[in-house]
This record gives sequence, C-alpha cells and structure tokens, in this order.
Amino acid sequence: MKLTPFAKFFLTVVILGFLVYVGYNYRDKLIPGRGTTASVVPKNVDLPSGPDNPASANVSYKTPGSSPGCTDQPEVRMNVWAWNAQMGLMAATGGKQATDGSLMCGERVNLKLIREDDSNKMQENLTALATSLRNGNDNPKDGVHFVAIMGDGAAQFLKGLNDVLRTKLGPEYQAKIIGSCGYSRGEDKFMGPAEWKSNPSASKGGVCAGVLRDGDWNIAQKWLGDNGLRNNPDEHTWDPDALNWVAADTYVDAAKKYVEGYREERPVVRNGKPTGQRKQIAVNSVVTWTPGDVTVAEKRGGIISIVSTREYSAQMPNVIIGIDKWMKANRSTVEHMLTAILKGGDAVKGNRQALEHAAKVSAEVYNEETADYWLRYFQPVTQRDKQGIEVSLGGSYVNNLADNLLLFGLVPGSSDLLSATYTKFGDIDVQQYPKLIPNYPRMEDARDASYLNALIGSSPRMAAAVEAEKPKYDAAAASSPKASVVGRRSWAIEFDTGKATFTPQAETTLNDLSRELLVASGTLIQVHGHTDSQGNADANQRLSEDRAFAVKQWLMNKSSLNFPSERISVHAHGATNPIAPNSSAEGRSKNRRVEIVLVSG
Repeated sequence: MKLTPFAKFFLTVVILGFLVYVGYNYRDKLIPGRGTTASVVPKNVDLPSGPDNPASANVSYKTPGSSPGCTDQPEVRMNVWAWNAQMGLMAATGGKQATDGSLMCGERVNLKLIREDDSNKMQENLTALATSLRNGNDNPKDGVHFVAIMGDGAAQFLKGLNDVLRTKLGPEYQAKIIGSCGYSRGEDKFMGPAEWKSNPSASKGGVCAGVLRDGDWNIAQKWLGDNGLRNNPDEHTWDPDALNWVAADTYVDAAKKYVEGYREERPVVRNGKPTGQRKQIAVNSVVTWTPGDVTVAEKRGGIISIVSTREYSAQMPNVIIGIDKWMKANRSTVEHMLTAILKGGDAVKGNRQALEHAAKVSAEVYNEETADYWLRYFQPVTQRDKQGIEVSLGGSYVNNLADNLLLFGLVPGSSDLLSATYTKFGDIDVQQYPKLIPNYPRMEDARDASYLNALIGSSPRMAAAVEAEKPKYDAAAASSPKASVVGRRSWAIEFDTGKATFTPQAETTLNDLSRELLVASGTLIQVHGHTDSQGNADANQRLSEDRAFAVKQWLMNKSSLNFPSERISVHAHGATNPIAPNSSAEGRSKNRRVEIVLVSG
C-alpha cells in the first residue's frame, strides 16, 4: 500500500527523531509488542457502576434534513469507530457532515464524521493537524481535530501520541480528553467456552484473539485479575497455566480469527521459561465488540459472554480527544460541539425518533450494516447462535451533560470514574509490557474538564438531571436465579491486631480496592470477613463481621454515590473457611483476609 505524504513524515519523525520513543512505542505494526515473557496475574481493577439508558421524559427532537447545513462555518473533523455509544453524536450531527436543522448546526458547528478503525491512523491524523497548526495554519485542512476512542485505552493511546507531539511540536500541542459521548454497556466482551464462566480456572491454557492493549483486551485482563488468574503477555508463546493471546489487527479481525479457527504452532513456556516443547494452538475465545460479537455468534457460535461491559459498566467510556492548543484557541466551538453532542444524548434517551434517526446516521457514517441493525444492538439482546446457544449481544449507553459530570467526578459525593479506569488500565499496560509502555501521562495532564464546567451554568435543572443518571442498585438481585459470580479475590487489608480498625498501611490497599470496584460498577459487592483459628470462635465471628463492615463503611465514606449501602453486603465467616492450614504463622496470615466477591444480577 502506498504511504501518504503525512504517513511518511510521521514514520520519519518516529524513526529519526525519537529513538527513545520508538523503544517505548506500542505500535505493533512498527515494532512487535514483546514485553515481559513471564505470565502475570493482571493488577486487579474494580470500577464503579453506571446506569442503563433511562428514558428522559418529554425530550423534543426534530429530525434534521439530509443536506449540509452550516458550511459557512469552518469544518471540524472527527475520527470515530463504529460504536453505538456514539448514538447521541449521530443524532446531533444528522449525517456524515452536520446537516440542515441538526443540533450541531444549531450550535453553529460544521462537524464532519469520518470512520477510522485504526488507532495508529487516528494518532497520525491528530499529529497532522497539530503540525499544520504549528506551521501557522489557524484553520488546518490536514488531519482531524478530534478522535473518539475507548477511555480505558486512553493511557497507552496518549502515551505514544503525546511523546511525539510534546517533543516535536511543544507541550502546548499535546492531546487531551474533553468529554464523552457514551459508554459500552455490554457490546464489548470477553467470549469463551461456557465452562470458563462457572469455573474460571478452566481458562488456563486458553487462546484468545484480540487487539493487544485495547479496551476489549482490558476486559479479559480485569476478569483474570478478579479471579487471581495469570495472563501470558507474550503473543509468541503458549503457557498452560495462563490465558494466551493471538494478536489481531482490529476487533473485526479478532472475530474472524475465532470464526475461521485460526491455528499456529508455538513454543511452550511456564512462567516465562521455555520447556523445550512445542504445541499446536487454536483460538477458542475472543475479545471484541459489536458487530464482532454478532459475527462470532452467527458464523460459528459455541462460546458465550464470559464477562462484558454490562458488568464492568464504568470501564469503557467513550472519550473525545483533541489538540490542546487548537481547543484553547477555539473554546467557543468546542463548547458548542459538546453542547450539541450532549443534547443528542438527551434526545436518544428520551425520544424514539431521535434514536431511530441516529441509527440511520450510524449506517451512513460507518458504511456498514443497516439502520435496523444498529438500532437492534443498541440495547443488549439475547439470541441463539449458530449452534443454538443463547448469547448476549450488543448494548451501549449514551451520555448527556449529567453523565459527563459524573464521569469526570464533578458531582459532590461521586468518584472520578474516568481517572479510575484510565489509571488502573494504564497500570496494567505498564505491568504487562514494562519495556513497551514504561509509563503514561498523568490524568491531570491528559484531560481538560474546563469545557464541561463551562456548560454547567447553561443547563437548567442540573441537580435533577444528575439525580436521574446516578447508578441504581437492587440488593435483592444478588439472590436472583440469574445472578452469577463475576470475580472472587482475597485482599490483604491490614487491621490492628484483634481489632476492626485499619493500620496506616491499609490505606494504600483500600484506595486500590476502591479504584478496582469503580470499574465494575455494574456489579453488587459482597464483603466476606475471615479470621484465623486463634482465640474464641464467637469472638472470631464478631471480629470477621466487624472487619467486613469496616471495609463497607470505608467505601461508603469514600464515595456515597458509587458505593451506596444497598450495593454492598457483608458476610462474616470467622475461622470456618480457611484457605491454608492454621498450624503455621504463614497459614494463619493467609486466613486473616477480606474476600471481595462481585455478583451480577
């Protein structure tokens, strides 16, 4: 394929200008991703939950025309993936380019939507705009002004991009997150054999196809961490004690590799050390999103959703990223664009006509499938796959202004969900690929909430709107026949001897636990308290209960909105469920634990 002039420039910058950066670069096409070869249990991630798409009552929406509507305004370009979380954006824009009568043209923003599935090209397009801006073009014709990607993958995306922008053009040209169109709420998933869901250890030795270090890969990483299982980050070996990977170029390619039964021969390793053996491996699981999950179900079937963004409902916000210098120079345009997008989210939530038109625009922008297709898979659906197995497919959520304020932690009593998912999955990237991704931009350097803050005063009845979007929990759902355990993990939370008070060292662990639980915001939390066998049995039972309640209260104090009392149940076991012999000090130490169980209703 012939390279564009900019692509040649970009490669030149990387190769000649930034040899150090190339060492860190995560781009598989330029440098194969080889990190640590030893299998590692991914850092645990618990995220907060979020609501389903509520019906915003009496939201008016007039279907816009089909002709370009505000061409007298400077063109603003945005790269997007094919993703139903952007339905509000589609409803607001009205077509591939802002149409007459659209919410976007009503805000005087001539937005053009361009599908781009390759995140590397998204980075190139942002860099092209920043370079043109640096060369004195206030209204650049090159590249794009914005991209929309998965928020849980933003750390590694911004690491590579901002290293180049900062060093080549200057710190003012770095890219930043400014808002969100929606969330994935079920369509992004880890699919595998049904046995893995009931017995996670059965996944050992499994082979999963997916885009490495992508948001869908993150879902599997979180599930492994939740269940104390290992991940093999080396996609060129096979470890029988870990989940292994076949690298895919895109989420569509990941689904294709499963459908076609991709196979290859690999050297066998255990904990990163070669055994001298070789094994023929075959893909038996996949991480993907709609329409990838539909492709898997309809063309081969045989696997189910092990876990998805339905359970990990705060993991994957859509995030809009732009070049800082351009945005600051065009603040009014940015604020009006966000206003239109978030009004579109309100419309999709509360007006069927808006949702149907958004589905039509999605088919046009993505140039794939039909309006009926995108409409069908906006909400999660259950259908039988090619082998007659029931599978859950699709599921997205659109954001309005209140959702964005909750995501950015701008509402009293709420946690910073964006920071939680950005940081925790950034940490996993560093843990699994320390040579490739040794670090990533700090959250405070990676976003600018000022654009959202500017919209608060212009939105009436904001308090009521925020209340409507708060996550809701039903404690009874944990005992429902449909309830299933998503994750089970012991936490070494240090308490004062014989007491239910925390040691100073416990604060770090509790903060880590909080961030992890924020990701899994679609789950109910069970806190199980355990002691060793020393002392009186009745006293141990009371102590285990007191310590479990202490963890619950700490979480509630940390964020009453994300950890309401009805989300967390307490279970006391005393010394009745040891995981190691109580005959040794080491065994007793393991038995003094708090176990966190995540349950989906």
